[in-house]
Amino acid sequence: MKKIVILGAGRVGSVMAIDLKKKYDVVSVDFNKEALNELEKKYNILTIVADLSKSENIKSAIKDCDIVINAVPGFMGFNSLKAIIESGKNVVDIAFFPEDPFELDELAKKHNVTAVVDCGVAPGMGNIILGRYNKKMQVEKYECLVGGLPVVREWPFEYKAVFSPIDVIEEYIRPARYVQSSEIVIKEALSDAELVQFPKIGTLESWNSDGLRSLIKTMNIPNMIEKTLRYPGTIEYLRVLRDCGFFSYEEVEVNGNKIRPIDLTSKLLFPKWKLKDDEEDFTVMRIIIEGKENNKAVKYQYMLVDRYEKSTKTISMARTTGYTATAVANLLIEEKYNTKGIIPPEYLGEDESNFNYILDYLKERNVNYEVKNI
Repeated sequence: MKKIVILGAGRVGSVMAIDLKKKYDVVSVDFNKEALNELEKKYNILTIVADLSKSENIKSAIKDCDIVINAVPGFMGFNSLKAIIESGKNVVDIAFFPEDPFELDELAKKHNVTAVVDCGVAPGMGNIILGRYNKKMQVEKYECLVGGLPVVREWPFEYKAVFSPIDVIEEYIRPARYVQSSEIVIKEALSDAELVQFPKIGTLESWNSDGLRSLIKTMNIPNMIEKTLRYPGTIEYLRVLRDCGFFSYEEVEVNGNKIRPIDLTSKLLFPKWKLKDDEEDFTVMRIIIEGKENNKAVKYQYMLVDRYEKSTKTISMARTTGYTATAVANLLIEEKYNTKGIIPPEYLGEDESNFNYILDYLKERNVNYEVKNI
């Protein structure tokens, strides 16, 4: 039986471990022993307690496995992916680190490694969808609106996170890049806010975020944008915190001690952003692809509205992110995709059989993308 090592046992990492345990030997690795205990006792998953900020610990944990899933926080992601590649292991990565993954492309090819990066919902499934349509038509415009939110709105942020607080804050401070008339446009995050109506959800607020990532390099499409969705009004609180310096990485002195404001902010916000036990969430994503197919103007819409799964108490953001990654892990294990190097998800979508494989895999887990020609 194939062996998979999952680095990180957070809300998403745990869901992936449970999913893959149905078919494979799974080992979950994390510094948090409490998170590992539940996987071990409830699901009979092998666990390793280790500090994954140290590359030697990663290399030791993965030395006997067939494939790795990298689900560590973003600030650790690049170095952990490098350690995995140096170990010669194929990997599916959902760390969403800020560094350019293509810096590791030559290293991956040298070690004969397939490293699929940014393999979540967005980036991830959005890229896969665009990759398929870019292969079969001339795409002129791509728009992706996406967000994961709690069902119950709690003041002041009306938001809950399943990822590292610092990773979430990065969305609010990293300049947003999008493509307009074949030119890269850079604006500050949280800019160009607009209200958007969604069936079954209501009104949400969208704003510029740096979600296109690899698509800027790999897709020759004249107009591309991704925007993040939150409840209306949330953006004002975030702007106040950002503009007052609470998200800054630059140290300030307080009573003779030097601290980074972002570390303090993360510490304070995490309890407010953490999903409580049994707290329900939902994920919404709308993708619109416009262009020409067989010399005719076409416009496709993919719509995802996914909700907390009550029967298994599985949060939606973990389902939509994690099952995309486990679908791709299955693709690699079954040798349906074996190109070496750094592989952004849009490359996977180019092959129709792999595209359908991933959609079917998600559908089996009740993650359904509705497509229509509009």
